[in-house]
Amino acid sequence: MKSIHSNVSVKSWALVSSKDWYDWQWQYKNRIQTVPQFARVLGMNPAILKEYTKVVRYYPLCITPFYFSLVNMADENDPIALQCFLDRREIEYSRGGVDDPLEEVRDMPVPGLIHRYPDRCVVIITNTCATYCRHCNRKRMWKKKIAGDNAAYLMQMIDYVSKTPDIREVIVSGGDPLTVDEGTLDWFLGSLRAISHIEVLRVGSRIPVTMPMRITRQLCFILHKHRPLWFNTQFNHPHEITPEAAKACEMLLEAGIPVSNQSVLLRGVNDNFETMRDLYYGLQRISVRPYYLFQCDPVKGTDHFRADMQSGIKIMEKLWRNVSGLCLPQYVFDVPGGKGKCPLYPFPDFLAKSLTTNEYFFDKKRDVN
Repeated sequence: MKSIHSNVSVKSWALVSSKDWYDWQWQYKNRIQTVPQFARVLGMNPAILKEYTKVVRYYPLCITPFYFSLVNMADENDPIALQCFLDRREIEYSRGGVDDPLEEVRDMPVPGLIHRYPDRCVVIITNTCATYCRHCNRKRMWKKKIAGDNAAYLMQMIDYVSKTPDIREVIVSGGDPLTVDEGTLDWFLGSLRAISHIEVLRVGSRIPVTMPMRITRQLCFILHKHRPLWFNTQFNHPHEITPEAAKACEMLLEAGIPVSNQSVLLRGVNDNFETMRDLYYGLQRISVRPYYLFQCDPVKGTDHFRADMQSGIKIMEKLWRNVSGLCLPQYVFDVPGGKGKCPLYPFPDFLAKSLTTNEYFFDKKRDVN
């Protein structure tokens, strides 16, 4: 793990004080959100990047200085750049992706609340993120206006949950819920916690990776108040496990909040055994539990990220044979049409043969009674 602010290749921030650099509000305010800003930070003529203007019309640009500074400018296939830089393939290349393959909108009894499974629901309290990941499965929402401080919008969700006693767990998602005003977030979590049948809250956020300074003592105090609360984040590459990210996760853990990781298998970013092994070893070192590895959803604008499913299974089989069980996530495919998560298991040849012959589990000559 390396210190990031010393990355002198990013000249635009060379004179920024450490105080500002580690202030999450400075990071948030200075996000790169336009093509000219993008060009300036790269030290390029904005005219060269005109070709990306069309991409931004469909899918906005947003990168924190911190996450941008993780990029190795000398590597044209840098895994961080691939996840956050504009790419013409988002609008020029398609293998049949659609805006909402999981049919989340179909399963919204009220705006922003997805109720697909009987015992839990997802609430999308904002569509804003600190950084827009180009592989996001909710790219369709980036240009919509969803205000996380809109009380009426949030109250509809609270009201629905309160009137649906089968729901025991609420997953607070977005966008990124940690971009919402702290007072609003505290009120919203508290309102859910006050519902008698709600047993567990879950927060999904990539903030520890893209803007880790947002994890403050005050924020941890707020989240701690509403336990049992589980925190899911998304590290996709070992280069994202920075000292700052490790500190953010440690603060959450010290507040009594379990931290799990949901990676996405991304072609060119992490679709090989060595990268995945190093990622999961790194997560184990910072006490973040590998939870899911998702097959990249068939979302419009993300086709170039989708790795072959069989390749993913082979990676998982090699991981299964070579790394600790504490480092193994469950590899799943979220089936289009809202049919739920399908586990994708490696199945070793010797076990397949044993299951066919029963020799592995059962000795026919032995009296089992």
